[in-house]
Amino acid sequence: MPVELEIVSPEKLLLSRPVEMVVLPAYEGEMGVLPGHSPMIVLLRGGTIRLYEGGVVKEELYVSGGFAEVTPERVTVLATEATPSAEVSKSEGERRLAAAEADYAAADKMDVVTLDTAMDRIQSARAMMEAAHAA
Repeated sequence: MPVELEIVSPEKLLLSRPVEMVVLPAYEGEMGVLPGHSPMIVLLRGGTIRLYEGGVVKEELYVSGGFAEVTPERVTVLATEATPSAEVSKSEGERRLAAAEADYAAADKMDVVTLDTAMDRIQSARAMMEAAHAA
C-alpha cells in the first residue's frame, strides 16, 4: 500500500503519484514518511526530497523550503520552489550563497528576524549546491 505524494509550487502541480516512501527535509531534520504515518504539518528547510520505490531512491527533487502536510495515506508538499535534482544548477546555488552571506554580513546583528531569514537562505543555497553536485 503506497503513500500518495503531491508536490505543489506556487505555479503548478509538479508531481502527483504513489510512492513507497518519501524522505522530506524537515526543519528539524530529515523525516521519512511511510503509509500509515501520524498526521502532522511540518516546516521544510532547503534540501532534497527523495522518493523511494522498491527500497531504492527513484527520484530526487530540490526544494528551497515550504511546508508538508502528512496524513496516513497522503503527503502534500507546498514548496516555495521545487526542481528535479538533475536540473539544479551549482552556479545558481553559488550565486544564491554569495548573496545570502552578503545580506547576513550587512544585517543589523540585533535584528534577529533578518538574521534568521539570511541564515535560512544560506542553508538553502548550500542544499542547492549539494543537490547539484549529486545530480
